[in-house]
Amino acid sequence: MADLNLVELQNLRHLIGAVDTSYQKLNTYASQCVDPQIKQAFNKSAQEALNTKQKLITFLNQ
Repeated sequence: MADLNLVELQNLRHLIGAVDTSYQKLNTYASQCVDPQIKQAFNKSAQEALNTKQKLITFLNQ
């Protein structure tokens, strides 16, 4: 894989930050839910956001 240039690196960092913010919010929403189906939906979305963040981070490690 080719090296990332500065703009790509900055964009990747912004994406990781945005996805992490989504993950944190979704976890907070899930913890405040009473309805089990909605709680499950928030938990699933939070896990998907975490998976996306981890995939994006792999680009930094290459």
